[in-house]
Amino acid sequence: MIIIKSKKQIDGIRESCHLLAQLLDFLEDGYLVEGMSTLDIDDYCLNYVKKVGGTPAFKDFGGFPNTACISVNDEIIHGIPSAKRIIKNGDLVSVDMGINLNGYFSDSARTIIVGGKGTAEDEKLCKVTREALILGCEAAGKKGARIHDIGRAVYNHCNREGYGVVRDYCGHGVGLKVHEEPEIPNYVSPLTPNLRLRPGMVIAIEPMINLGTGRILDNDPNGWTVKTADGKKSAHFEHTVAILEDGMEILTRV
Repeated sequence: MIIIKSKKQIDGIRESCHLLAQLLDFLEDGYLVEGMSTLDIDDYCLNYVKKVGGTPAFKDFGGFPNTACISVNDEIIHGIPSAKRIIKNGDLVSVDMGINLNGYFSDSARTIIVGGKGTAEDEKLCKVTREALILGCEAAGKKGARIHDIGRAVYNHCNREGYGVVRDYCGHGVGLKVHEEPEIPNYVSPLTPNLRLRPGMVIAIEPMINLGTGRILDNDPNGWTVKTADGKKSAHFEHTVAILEDGMEILTRV
């Protein structure tokens, strides 16, 4: 069932989203440095969430053990933070997390290049994936938009660059729960529902884009981490978006 949110509920979700955006802005603006562990990053995220009066949305969801999913290089999503995983300059570090603020849930992800500079190939991957996210959001805000409009915008932009678009995981409804209906794929298929977007819907749009194949490996011994099938790097960007009477609002940016 798709949950249509009231103005009051969207206001609550927006507050949670703004707090999450401020955290991710801070991480992206230079907090991640060579020599940190992914657990160090997770600890900072946990302390921030507590400080603003929230609780980690992902922790214990389906058994996930940490505040943030922190995925490095060829890890697409669901990386488990570890004191043994030390980041280096040039690494692609994706931070995906949410905040539960008084029952209102946010969800957002960024891929950050440690040290602020990577290879030209890696920088282009991140740039194109971020652009695809914005194109997907813009498609959602057009009058009469449907779910396939989002997937088409994301897929076409990334496919033109020869990147692999992950099909096994997708965006989703969000706001009053961590995951809600409907699913928001990053591609178009006649086998997937193509519902019209309605005012009051809140959705997470999240391109997961690989340098090589879009195929995945989900057999990690930890039971969570999903990697690219060919070992090439991946980027992941995500916004929580509210569908309004006059378009859309990206909630997870300040």
